[in-house]
Amino acid sequence: MISNMLRCLVCLLLLSSVVCAQEWRFYGGDSGTRFSPLEQINRKNVAKLKRAWTYHMGEANRGGHETDRHPVAPFESTPLMVDDVLYFSTPSNRVIALEAESGEELWEFDPQARHAGQRQFFQHRGVAYWQSKKGDDRRIVFGTLDGRLMALDARTGKPCGEFGKDGTINLRAGVADAFPDAEYAVTSPPAIYRDLVITGAAVPEYPSKGPSGVVRAFDVRSGKLVWTFHTIPQPGEAGHETWEENAWQDRTGANVWSIMSVDTERGLIFLPVGSASYDFYGADRKGMDLFSNSLVALDAATGKLRWYFQMVHHDIWDYDIPAQPVLITVRREGLEIPAVAQVTKMGFVFIFDRLTGKPLFFVEERRVPESDVPGEAAWPTQPFPLKPPSLVRQTFSKADISEVTKESHQYCAELFHSLKTRGMYTPYGVEPTLVMPGTLGGGNWSGASFDEASGYLFVNANELGAVGAMLPQADGSPERYRRGSKDGEYARFWDENEWPCQRPPWGTLNAVDVNKGEIAWKVPLGSVDELQTKTGTPNLGGSIATAGGLVFIGATRDSRFRAFDARTGEQLWATELEASAHATPVTYLGKKTGKQFVVIAAGGGGYFRGKVSDTLAAFALPDK
Repeated sequence: MISNMLRCLVCLLLLSSVVCAQEWRFYGGDSGTRFSPLEQINRKNVAKLKRAWTYHMGEANRGGHETDRHPVAPFESTPLMVDDVLYFSTPSNRVIALEAESGEELWEFDPQARHAGQRQFFQHRGVAYWQSKKGDDRRIVFGTLDGRLMALDARTGKPCGEFGKDGTINLRAGVADAFPDAEYAVTSPPAIYRDLVITGAAVPEYPSKGPSGVVRAFDVRSGKLVWTFHTIPQPGEAGHETWEENAWQDRTGANVWSIMSVDTERGLIFLPVGSASYDFYGADRKGMDLFSNSLVALDAATGKLRWYFQMVHHDIWDYDIPAQPVLITVRREGLEIPAVAQVTKMGFVFIFDRLTGKPLFFVEERRVPESDVPGEAAWPTQPFPLKPPSLVRQTFSKADISEVTKESHQYCAELFHSLKTRGMYTPYGVEPTLVMPGTLGGGNWSGASFDEASGYLFVNANELGAVGAMLPQADGSPERYRRGSKDGEYARFWDENEWPCQRPPWGTLNAVDVNKGEIAWKVPLGSVDELQTKTGTPNLGGSIATAGGLVFIGATRDSRFRAFDARTGEQLWATELEASAHATPVTYLGKKTGKQFVVIAAGGGGYFRGKVSDTLAAFALPDK
């Protein structure tokens, strides 16, 4: 009897594993790896991929959020696929369910439906899925642009009435009470651990005082608060001593606006923590400013701190930790080490032992330039991993000026000679300054995908600098100095065409061998149609990897979706989309047709000029 029961249990577990492998239940796939074991689409046949269906989400004309820097809000959502249903969100925060094999709409929920005033649009990267052990209770959980956490019945799209009040929790309560008009938005999907839903939020980058960046866990059934982690430590908590005097009080920033990762086997959750505000001036927060710019590991059940590693001390560059941590395996001396890889804007990839936080490749503290801004106290050193090497250039000289056209070279040469730069970690100064990489440089929220069999971590990166000076502000202003330039606060080091001022490539796709700490291959990602060379382009949006030996990625600003050979980096397939796909794709197997689909949001918008669309596009191999 017991033997039969065990066999049945093993069969159920294997069946569950197979079903999950055919689906895409979490934003980052399994453990943030964005890897699918599907291989129906592979190196040999990917060139035959065709459009299977197209869905228009109905938000082609969408202005940016009032606190956003985007003229057009980007469509950054990555769908989930569970039981042949796709779930995704739109830039105005609507949640939509589609039949996964046909793209037919099943239901829609609009959290702005009953709100008066102008409709808000902002980037929103997706939703989370939870189901009870029996599978009888299935919920879509997501955050809103106005600071709510909501739970919907996955089958109907109706709010789950027992969750909070009528399916809603007011996340602003207790963290933004003193700042009723300040931004507090959830733009990334929350994390799920057992029966907990865990979320951070987007908070102001200016000024320095505002809503707290705490991370909180709620009971997914009732909405009851279970634990709170202070990303800016309170008195008596570890790390509080890194804030001078009362600099921690009412400090905003140091928030988790990006995606967290959960190690369900070990009961850990990994937080990529952002910068403390104000992002470019820290005279009122002297010190290392923990846990800003840190990868933080918590006990997922209790929120207790397990370990942390700060990747930027006293950040004054907006080098927040932007990407989902990737839970990987590193093979070394015959051992398999559970590890976590963190992509950064600086172009570094840090790799840590998942249990202890110890770097698996040596990290050294190096002296970096001082600030000349009155009152500022830049931290004297910063951590540099010796392996893997940086994915992008971190310095710039006259010899690096682009020559793609005479006009571009002249514009960029004049701009370069008007700027000061002293190498990596040059602080924005009182004179116009060049910072390499800039706030859109290196790896951004695009993150990475991982193939455990090869040990390759696939990372798309930007070669893009930033320009600015710290300008004195009028008496009574929230901050004494604020970054600015003739092109605004977030000026880029590019020409009038928005072509970066350094020699190409301007965007790359990289395969990092995490076992050796080396770059296995690097190829330009994207193209500028007006130019005849493989330039690569600035890009935002992530990749996925598959057992078919492929890496799928949109991301580029040239409105194309591509597949690369995961072993070599050779481009095997490309198709033109209605607009650039600044999102991460998904892949899954349809139950009815038995077909493998690859789906991506192609909306354009965001930081880059170009076409705008409201397209969700699905691709599959043609019928035999």
